[in-house]
Amino acid sequence: MERRIRSRSPSAPLHHRSIAVMAMSNPIQSALQAAVDDGTFPGAVLAVRLRGDIVFESAVGRLSRQGTEEAVTLQTCYDLASLTKVLATTTALALLMQRELVKLDDRIDEILHELRNSTIGAATVRQLLTHSSGLPGWRPFYERLAAVEATQPGFMGSPAAREAVLGYIAKEELIYERGSRSLYSDLGFMLLGCAVERLSGEALDQFCSGHIYEPLDARPLAYARRGSISDLSIRHDAECRIAPTEEDPWRGRMLCGEVHDENAYSLGGVAGHAGLFGTVRSVLAVAQAWMDGRRKKPGLLTPDIVKTFTANRQGVPNSSWALGWDTPSVRSSSGTRFSPESFGHLGFTGTSLWIDPVKELEVVLLSNRVHPTRRNEQIRVFRPHIHDVICRELLKN
Repeated sequence: MERRIRSRSPSAPLHHRSIAVMAMSNPIQSALQAAVDDGTFPGAVLAVRLRGDIVFESAVGRLSRQGTEEAVTLQTCYDLASLTKVLATTTALALLMQRELVKLDDRIDEILHELRNSTIGAATVRQLLTHSSGLPGWRPFYERLAAVEATQPGFMGSPAAREAVLGYIAKEELIYERGSRSLYSDLGFMLLGCAVERLSGEALDQFCSGHIYEPLDARPLAYARRGSISDLSIRHDAECRIAPTEEDPWRGRMLCGEVHDENAYSLGGVAGHAGLFGTVRSVLAVAQAWMDGRRKKPGLLTPDIVKTFTANRQGVPNSSWALGWDTPSVRSSSGTRFSPESFGHLGFTGTSLWIDPVKELEVVLLSNRVHPTRRNEQIRVFRPHIHDVICRELLKN
């Protein structure tokens, strides 16, 4: 177990309440350790930043339950799964909007011309970001791409594969009236990832690295291109280890350092809906940009853009979705104590990020709960519980 509680910089004094919390943080630590003990995940890293200071940071458990005693550390790198949607695609679109290269009400077929005359073509960027485009949530496109790969080695991960997926989505029938409700959709974010590439003229991973992660010093946040962990900058850091995810029956191996999501894998490891790997500090670096914007501080994102993207006022009935970000709902993973102005997201592998700009609170949880199998869903109970414990212990509310 590795645990640190410290301020953001050596010279920055902790608030008096934070100092008191340091001695009282055992309930948070106990809850985290209990989750390891009861099998919620093999190990995890939890970080809490309050009013600009990291007041709790802890690593518990092991990388794996199978054949290793290697402990999780604060430098452990996790497959972030759908946190990619906000840390990559949503942030990229916010930047492109700041640069006036795209508007929320632009039709997606005005950006991706392959979608002209398709049922999804008239959907707007706003509707894709709010999961209200009419698209289904998921399709096993990787199976179709793998069938082509069998006769055309090297097809998966190629530009032709990306074009094929655009064609698959173009042929999808809408399953509800566009804008009438929200249905969480990987397919919509696949399109948005392609839109970032078309608008910027750069590959998605290159745009995010050069325009988001490097300016924010968010290393080692990165995509791992298919079949090779060498694209991750953490390969140079002996302290960094990558947590394995699942014993994958489709690929026939334990996954470690390659994206867990099958569709993202078949697209070369780089997609708008999944593919990012990172450490708790690298996730916090991007979270800081969004918090700064909501607190009207100068930074990567302007206050107006952040306010627009994080407000749950997008006109979709009975939806908790802002633009890319989720907001607290009745059964939120953020628990019961985050303010209504909060925003966050989850990742299927066992990750989450929640930001409360009113309380100036950011919470990052990284785990590999899908190891060795995705059938373990105990984290559904743990997520709201740990956020409630954090608020109770650190904020006394």
